[in-house]
Amino acid sequence: MLGNTLPSEMGNTLPKLSTLYLSSNKFEGNIPASLGNISGLQELDFSVNNFIGQVPSSLGKHGTLTYLNLQTNKFEANDSQGFEFIDTLSNSSSLETLVLDQNQFQGAIPNSIGKLSTKLQGLGLGRNNFTGAVPDSLGNLTGLTKLELRNNNLDGPIDGWVGKLKDLQGLILYANNFNGTIPSSIGSFTKLTELLLNENKFEGSIPPSLGNLPMLTRLNLSYNNLQGNIPKDIFYAKSALIQCVLLYNSLEGHVPPEIGSLKQLIELHLSSNKFIGEIPATLGNCVGLQVLEMDHNFLRGNITMALGGLQSMTILNLSHNNLSGFIPTKLGDLQHLTQLDLSYNNLQGAVPTNGVFGNAKSVALLGNLGLCGGVRDLHMCPCPTVSRSKELQYYLIRVLIPAFGIMSLIMLIYAIIPQKKKSTTRYSLLFSFGKKFPRVYYKDLAQATANFSEFNLIGRGSYGSIYRGKLSQAKIQVAIKVFDLEMRFADKSFVSECEVLRSIRHRNLVPILTACSTIDNRGNDFKALIYEFMHNGNLDTWLHHKHGGTAPKLLGLARKISIAVDLADVLAYLHHECGRPIVHCDLKPTNILLDDDMNAYLGDFGIARLVIDSRSTTVGQFGHNSSVAVTGTIGYIALGTNQGYAHALLYLYKTRHHAHDV
Repeated sequence: MLGNTLPSEMGNTLPKLSTLYLSSNKFEGNIPASLGNISGLQELDFSVNNFIGQVPSSLGKHGTLTYLNLQTNKFEANDSQGFEFIDTLSNSSSLETLVLDQNQFQGAIPNSIGKLSTKLQGLGLGRNNFTGAVPDSLGNLTGLTKLELRNNNLDGPIDGWVGKLKDLQGLILYANNFNGTIPSSIGSFTKLTELLLNENKFEGSIPPSLGNLPMLTRLNLSYNNLQGNIPKDIFYAKSALIQCVLLYNSLEGHVPPEIGSLKQLIELHLSSNKFIGEIPATLGNCVGLQVLEMDHNFLRGNITMALGGLQSMTILNLSHNNLSGFIPTKLGDLQHLTQLDLSYNNLQGAVPTNGVFGNAKSVALLGNLGLCGGVRDLHMCPCPTVSRSKELQYYLIRVLIPAFGIMSLIMLIYAIIPQKKKSTTRYSLLFSFGKKFPRVYYKDLAQATANFSEFNLIGRGSYGSIYRGKLSQAKIQVAIKVFDLEMRFADKSFVSECEVLRSIRHRNLVPILTACSTIDNRGNDFKALIYEFMHNGNLDTWLHHKHGGTAPKLLGLARKISIAVDLADVLAYLHHECGRPIVHCDLKPTNILLDDDMNAYLGDFGIARLVIDSRSTTVGQFGHNSSVAVTGTIGYIALGTNQGYAHALLYLYKTRHHAHDV
């Protein structure tokens, strides 16, 4: 806690002083120029104080200094006069350390920096306001073992000077504007332990020569413009790498399986690149791994079970990829795992409840439409239960199928040939309500609709368009609702419709076959819902004339009553019988579809609301769907949403009196 200013004549009163350490106090004012009069002065440490002004050029007058540390003060210099002390320090042929970090130096680094002693081992110029290119003369300091230029505004390429500093152990250049490629010559720095080039504008590929650095422990190339594959050479067996940070670049290709050779690896950050393929199972060999971040890529396949063996893992982020399959229960056995983000993938099945999965605040699972179960605080829909008798029946069938294979085949042929139409219906029902929704990709939907041609367009809605198509996998005709994600709330409408449809089952709801959330051929987000196709269109086309035309045919009274009964039945189910009451909010003829037998089906749940109870306000699925917002189609919005209409239909349905008044 020492403070105040230093006596201006102290250098004259201490003629035999060789070492002066005043670090981490509260001294202020200028450094006395008289210190330059001490002929034997070797070490000065004034760091972490409040000294101001210029550094006296007299400090290097006698050429005896070996150590000068002035970091974390308020020293200034912005011209040749201010940097004159650099010129005089060149007289100190034994100078080993010069630390000027975190001051207020400005402008270009003086070219005279290259005249300092070749014995200089540590040079720190970071956290100042240096601008422009680093002078090539810096390459003359061949004795440097640590160079720190971080947090300035330096720019230009670095290959003109860095290749000469072959004894470097630490090269710290992050948070500048350096550009060009990363010099392959760095691969010859066999003593290098830290290479921190992050937050610059480097481009091109990662030099494979970095695999020649046997002592490298920290590699950070994040927040640049790097492209191409990760060279597998940097993950060689004898590597000492413990931290590898490559996030926020444009790296692509597969994550090299050779990464499993890094036995000492603690942190691996590959987020926000363009990696494809599967997560390499060899990561399970990195037994010391604590942080693994691979989010915002294009990874596919299952989450490898090998990750469940990484007992030191504390943070795992695999979000915003195209991962599928089930969540390995072994992840819940990782005792140190405190943050797990698997959101926005295509995962399915039951969410484990052990370990980290027991704390909803530590787990992120949004955007996985196929997940169910888990602890209550995750608010997942319950998983379908299978009775013991059905399980026994399932396994019994598995045993009997080999014995009765031929008989089953004959029965299947018999069922298909004379009843082709009915088999297609049965297949679509299995397609819709089986244990696993089928997977479709953007290319499947583009192929099914002839690249979403106008010829196949059958309607437009509030948040997108509906196309007729034929899926090649199932060989059935479908209706594909493609969301226009440039429209406000379209993505939330997709989530809302999925949220509602995954938890309800009724014979008068339009059967949904599957959902597709991926990217299109241009890399843009793409979301679509695939429904069973209704050949008789919607009720609106049967009730109203279109553009001077006529309705396909008239609906008789009996058929109108049948349609009203179908709607009353499904609305009664939604309002009273499906667990959490659901209000459709947009009941209109265009959302009522008719199948081959003129049975009515209710569709389009994009703005549906889940209701807590009759006394509280409704809870929307997203922000614009609040209890005070006007949602639905003008002309069909009723007070109290559609409940009045629903209750009237329900009354007709249950009493069956005065049906002719419908």
